[in-house]
Order: sequence, then structure tokens, then C-alpha cells
Amino acid sequence: MLSLFQILMLILDIAWFFVIAHVIMSWLINFQVLNLNQPLVAQIWYGINRLLEPVYSKIRSFLPNTAGIDLAPLVALIAIYALRIILANNIQAFY
Repeated sequence: MLSLFQILMLILDIAWFFVIAHVIMSWLINFQVLNLNQPLVAQIWYGINRLLEPVYSKIRSFLPNTAGIDLAPLVALIAIYALRIILANNIQAFY
């Protein structure tokens, strides 16, 4: 059962990485450090968008409209961290 705990933590780590990568890429694209006309950048950007947009849309459905500031990635990061805390505090259930 410990391996199940480790797999769940790995999945949460990967999700954390994708959200952070999406946030950093969005900043770099908005500040014109990265250009979406470059094929590799465009592929990575659209791939991460396709992966995270279903999650973000569910989060955005209950968040208030904040006029240009997207809080969905922040809420997703908080949710991932909260799940990690819940799993870590209940590790005895995996033994």
C-alpha cells in the first residue's frame, strides 16, 4: 500500500510541475520573451493548455470575475498542496 501512496504523491508532483510550467510560460509569452510563432514553443504551450484547461474551467466556474486576473492556477496549486497535506497526514491508512 505504501507504493500506492508514492504513486499518488508522484501524480500530485507532476500536476504541480505542469501548473507551474503553465504559469511561467504564460508570463514569458505575455512579456514577449517566448514567441508562439516558434513551433516548439507553440506545441508545448498548446499541449499544456489542452491538459489544464478542463481543470481551470471547473475552477473558474465558481470563482468570481476578477477583471483580467486569472486566479484558477493559484487555486489549482492550493488544491494540489492541500491534497499532498491530506495524503501525508493520513499515510498510516496506506500501511
